[in-house]
Amino acid sequence: MAEIIEMPKLSDTMSIGTVVQWLKKEGDAVSSGDMIAEIETDKATMEMEVFSDGVLLKQYAKAGDQVAVGDPICAIGQKGETLPETGGKSSAPANAEPENKEQPTPKDEPKPEAPAPKTETAAGNKTVPEAVTESKPAPAPASTDSGERIKASPLARILASEHGVDLSSLKDSGTGPGGRIIKKDVLDAAQTPAKPGRTPEAPAKPSASAPAQPAPKLADVDIPVSNMRAVIASRLLESKTQIPHFYLDTEVDMQALLAMRESVNASLSKLPSEQGGIKLSVNDFILKAAIEALRRVPAANASWMGSSIRRHGDINLAFAVAVEDGLVTPTIKQAHNKTLRQIAFEVRDLIAKAQSKKLKPDEMSGSTFTVTNLGMYGIHSFFGIINPPNAAILSVGATVRKPVVDAKGQIVPGDRMHIGLSCDHRVIDGAVGAQLMGAIREVIENPALMLV
Repeated sequence: MAEIIEMPKLSDTMSIGTVVQWLKKEGDAVSSGDMIAEIETDKATMEMEVFSDGVLLKQYAKAGDQVAVGDPICAIGQKGETLPETGGKSSAPANAEPENKEQPTPKDEPKPEAPAPKTETAAGNKTVPEAVTESKPAPAPASTDSGERIKASPLARILASEHGVDLSSLKDSGTGPGGRIIKKDVLDAAQTPAKPGRTPEAPAKPSASAPAQPAPKLADVDIPVSNMRAVIASRLLESKTQIPHFYLDTEVDMQALLAMRESVNASLSKLPSEQGGIKLSVNDFILKAAIEALRRVPAANASWMGSSIRRHGDINLAFAVAVEDGLVTPTIKQAHNKTLRQIAFEVRDLIAKAQSKKLKPDEMSGSTFTVTNLGMYGIHSFFGIINPPNAAILSVGATVRKPVVDAKGQIVPGDRMHIGLSCDHRVIDGAVGAQLMGAIREVIENPALMLV
């Protein structure tokens, strides 16, 4: 009998996965180890691997559908085999649940074979940004005047709303699977000139003294919340409401670090990558400085465990990376055992994976301390929200050139950077936080300490 393949749990916090695209079609032969689909989890887009040989007999979910972990996603067996019962489980298309809650199913619409799993959708998540509220359904109507449902992808609905395209006019011309309206259909319709109707009256030419017309107002757009954004909202709300934050801030002298970076890059940047050539960034030095400081203040490399405080033996350093749907925090494992050059290479590899949504679950878990840097955006100072189960997060601002007073009491040009530390007061007291900030400042201002 054919084998039912269920939605796997691809990350430690994943409860629902969205089918981005199928890499194998129904009827295609598959072998153990083949990647058959791309699945968007709460953290990244990952390829789904199968461990069976045979033929992909049935896809229970289409591209864009959301499937709960453990629910059937496809069936694999031998050609001509009878499909097994799915146990009443089924996939739920994105944005379908809010519409079904607010509108009764039309009589002429066939009833689904099984109820969709109860999952919290974008419109029902109370921790989403203001643009998505509980009182508003998905952007763009999902049915015609006669009540007939229109099959369209979530992206197609958003684009239809932005470009003023009536989805009902495209219901018979969708080029997606099963006649589904997709992005291309909406964009093609938006570029096609409208059919001539009644010619509107030409507006009167403004006189020389007429006031300038205001700029056209942009239309409101409700953007569905991705799995990643929903989890970010939930975890940050949990962090901010359950962890007692306190904040420390200090200014560091960047002159010595910038001079060392320039000297090192003058040599390393000329080498090919296979010989260890690389151009070190300021952020590479900051990450290394944080690692060296945590060696000196191990009490900050800890986590609140409820009935105990766990002081970690390894320094697993996470750093924030901005991606399309929000941010992720890839982790440098056992960072205390790695050189500045090794850290720089690993950071670039993890950033590339994060931006292409190819990070593996173990590359985003197990951190003991986090660094977030907004200096490249010109932000002078800020305080990040703690990334549980870490007890602290270091926030890095921009390096600013400004007048400073030197050791001789003279006003001279200087390079200064603000760094901020957000601490979990259950784990770190003010004195420990101050010791860590002092250690970070000392390593940054004496960057040779990073090389020993």
